[in-house]
Amino acid sequence: MGLFDYLQINRGSERLAVGLADVGLRVLTAPFRRGRDDGRPPRAPARVLVLRLERIGDLLMAFDALADLRAGMPGAHITLVVGSWNQSLARAMGVADAVECLDAPWLSRGAPRLSWRACVSRALGWRRGNYDLGINLEPDIRSNLLLVCSGAVRRLGFYTAGGGAVLTHAAAYDPKAHTHANASGLVRMALGDTPTRGSGTAEGFAPASALSRLQLPDAARHRAQQVLAPASGSPCIGIHASGGRAIKQWHPGRFAEVATALGREYRATIVLTGTDDERGLVRRVRDGVESDVRTLDLCGNGDLLDLAAVLEQLKVFVTGDTGPMHLAAAVGTPVVAVFGPSRPARYAPLTRDGLIVRIDLPCSPCNRIRHPPQRCVGHVPDCLDGVTVEQVVAAARDLLGKRMMPVRRDTGGVDHS
Repeated sequence: MGLFDYLQINRGSERLAVGLADVGLRVLTAPFRRGRDDGRPPRAPARVLVLRLERIGDLLMAFDALADLRAGMPGAHITLVVGSWNQSLARAMGVADAVECLDAPWLSRGAPRLSWRACVSRALGWRRGNYDLGINLEPDIRSNLLLVCSGAVRRLGFYTAGGGAVLTHAAAYDPKAHTHANASGLVRMALGDTPTRGSGTAEGFAPASALSRLQLPDAARHRAQQVLAPASGSPCIGIHASGGRAIKQWHPGRFAEVATALGREYRATIVLTGTDDERGLVRRVRDGVESDVRTLDLCGNGDLLDLAAVLEQLKVFVTGDTGPMHLAAAVGTPVVAVFGPSRPARYAPLTRDGLIVRIDLPCSPCNRIRHPPQRCVGHVPDCLDGVTVEQVVAAARDLLGKRMMPVRRDTGGVDHS
């Protein structure tokens, strides 16, 4: 066993820094830990604070766990703290009485970020909420420290990325289980049950319980109908070409080939999605689609709920391992997801109508997303380069076969063979 091996941090220098910080926290908090658990069951909390500060997919993968928390504490006032990019999404989940935003400085990619001083000040402000229970769904020492600033009497979180000493109840994050399973285990601990390890598997991504669905406002659905009006009369197939990070980016040209094949085979309109920052990438895909296939470029169109309402209308959504992948799953749209370095067992969309397309390599999935191996930087990594257009098209056909049949191009009829 090496030094600080309990920390699930790949980078040695970062693991050392967090480990040393943990040692200091254990020394500082030792006098306060003695006798803090007297063996009596805690009273039902009246006010609960939950931190889920990360990206779109991270919040959505915790959706069912948050729904379980809501069901298990029907009388409690639950405040959910998210990044500002997830505010409308958190409200549409319908699991919290109040939603607050905090753009943590280590997570605010492309968004206005708080200084560390302002971040801590906001966390100290939560003390006015008089929280009986605080739950941090992030395995991160920094958000554990924010949780202790809140003054919550009971504090639950993960210790395997540091900061366990400031928690009253700490759990190990299981890296082999789905993110959903880890969040659910922490919620079960909060509800008084003993969490079980490994309840998520690589083959069964959907939890055993009914999957939660977003409560989309009528206005968002109306706007979706308006932007999809040019595709009236044809089925819509979605393509989200951006991988979110360079290390997760499949070839844009291959996305275009997939779009062409599916557009022709099903006489479908190809709906291209993306953010304003991804316009260049989406344009490359659009320009690569053959001229006989109709495309509808919705890049940068609307907010997250507008996107969710568009995704809800698609027959299938072809994407990389991204937030929109999880968003499509949350509205019940079949998903074909191209995976490379990410672990499907940990990050697969929570849906019963989804297929993961990937290849097996000795080094994959490495799950080194933040700090990828140097040999994989500057080009499409081998684990994605090996994924073929034919594999992705076949997966889409498999899912579309449950909803529609391909169209014969020679007669215009439906192929029932």
